[in-house]
Order: sequence, then C-alpha cells, then structure tokens
Amino acid sequence: MRHGFSLVELSIVLVILGLLTGGILTGQSLIRAAELRGVVTELQRFQTATRSFQDKYFAIPGDMRNATDFWGVAHATPTTCATTASTDAKTCNGDGDGIIEHTVLNATSNEQFRFWQHLANAGLIEGNYTGIAGSTGNHDHVIFGTNTPKSKLSNAGWSVRYWSSIQFVRLEHAFNLGAASTASTNNGAILKAEEMWSVDTKMDDGKPATGKIRPNDITHPNCVTNTTSTAAYQLSDSNTACALLFLAVK
Repeated sequence: MRHGFSLVELSIVLVILGLLTGGILTGQSLIRAAELRGVVTELQRFQTATRSFQDKYFAIPGDMRNATDFWGVAHATPTTCATTASTDAKTCNGDGDGIIEHTVLNATSNEQFRFWQHLANAGLIEGNYTGIAGSTGNHDHVIFGTNTPKSKLSNAGWSVRYWSSIQFVRLEHAFNLGAASTASTNNGAILKAEEMWSVDTKMDDGKPATGKIRPNDITHPNCVTNTTSTAAYQLSDSNTACALLFLAVK
C-alpha cells in the first residue's frame, strides 16, 4: 500500500531546500567578497613593489635604461629584443624617459610588459613573465600569468600603461584590471558598478571622476552615470559593467 508525503514531511523538505539554497548563495557572496578584498591587496602589492623598485634602482620598471646590467640581455639587437620572449631573467632596457611605453612608441623595448618582468626579476612580485606581447601583431596582447599577473578575480588580470587619452584619465600611468577582451587587451568588464564603488571607497574617494581609482569607461560607459566631473557609479545596474584603473604607478 502506497502512502504520500504528509504536509509535515513536505514542509521539512522545503525548509531543508531553503537552507541549502541560502547557504549556497551566502557562500557565493563570501567568495566574491574575498575576491574583492584580494583586488585591494593586489593593488597595494603592485604599488609597494613599484615604489621599492624605484627606491633601489632609481628607475621605473620597464622604463629602466640599464636593466640588462643587472639581469642580462634577451637579445643583443635592441629592436629584436623588444619581441624576444624571456624564459629566465634576461631582459631589455627601457629608454628612461619616465613613460611606460609599448612597441608602437618604443621599438627597442616593450616597456608595458618588461615592467612586470623587471619587478619579478627584482624579487618584488611573484611569477615569471616573458616581457613581450602575446602576439607580434598586437602590441597590447595580454596573456594572464604569462606576460602579466593573474588576478584573484576569476578570468581577470592586470596590465600597466601610460594613458594619453581616456575619459577621466589624461597623461597618467595606471594599473588596469579587467577581463581579456576580443581585442586581446584586458579591458573587458569584470566588476559590477557596486563592486567598483566598493573598491573605490575602500582605497580612495568612492567617486569615478576623481582620486586614484577610476573606471575604464571608454570601454564600459554603463559603469558610470556620465563622463563629466559629476559622474557617479551606476549602483542600480546589476550587470558586470566595469574595468578598473588605478593611477599610482609613480
């Protein structure tokens, strides 16, 4: 003889399912919060590493004129050195002009990628980096963990460059955190506007148009309300819409 579930039994099952669902959502929220704290830690680590490098070598990593005196030369011909991947500490010199450039601006080095290699060579960050773009046809081609550091955020990584023209940023060096994009850069959206605001508030002033933390809004205009000095983060937008810039290389 078959018996159905009683209302009490069904209620118990529903309560258990509710608790499991709530636990999963809470766990996901805690994991994401830990990832965002990791972003803050990464930024602070890179900033400290850059300052320590400048204090020791009197140069900006990547832009350093005499890097090969310390770590050897990847290739004796400067223009070839710019596209020669390093499997060890051997590297290329920068031009020492105070600007972290890529091969379009400086054909004898690839400073935006040698930047990470120089920091690693100096023992200031973890990892080993090739010092060159991922492909010769794209001077900005990032490969997380190969020529730039991975982030604790899933599918995200870092780059560094001198921004001559981008909304909210003019003639500034910046660390860039984002997802790999179709253009092979790391400008892809990786944060919700509320998450971007949270990082900005923890480290800076919570405002997209001022301070050290800025959104990469050229790629992701939905991250902020407008592109003027009155801009605010689109906190009501739950979509992943932001990539992050941190103006603190030097």
